[in-house]
Amino acid sequence: MKQALDSLQRSVIVVVFVVLVICVSWQVITRYILGVPSTITDEIARFLFIWLALLGGAYTYGQGRHLAIDTIARSLTGRNRLIVEACITVLVAAFAACVLVWGGLQLVFQTLSAGQISPSLRIPMGYVYCAVPISGVVILCYAVSQLITLARGRLPDAITQDVPPVE
Repeated sequence: MKQALDSLQRSVIVVVFVVLVICVSWQVITRYILGVPSTITDEIARFLFIWLALLGGAYTYGQGRHLAIDTIARSLTGRNRLIVEACITVLVAAFAACVLVWGGLQLVFQTLSAGQISPSLRIPMGYVYCAVPISGVVILCYAVSQLITLARGRLPDAITQDVPPVE
């Protein structure tokens, strides 16, 4: 499951990043070379950056490269290490479920029901905000994968980078 999610995440992130670079480049060309700035590229770039940041953050969590204070966890070995890592993963999953998925869905539904649309593109802002619950679901998938690995008595690959194996 994790490998398929990793592959999908990488593909989506690369596509969004490429489109973002093209969009920003076009904005620069139209503004400074053609002298007629594009009215929609600024908004497109802003929305793409939101999606890139949230999906990139979820991918980073899945790869174990997120910002973490892991001094205590790294100092432990064996069963104690597994327990601490499982507790941390459960806390991350709870945050993702409550704040990103549940709160994000509330934001999306409220925005869609209010009829808020973007100024230039005239698209419903709820579609832009869908990045929040989607990234939360991705983080939950990674957390479940990590918890399964921990339940089997092993540290997930994302955690074991540059760490000796659990005894």
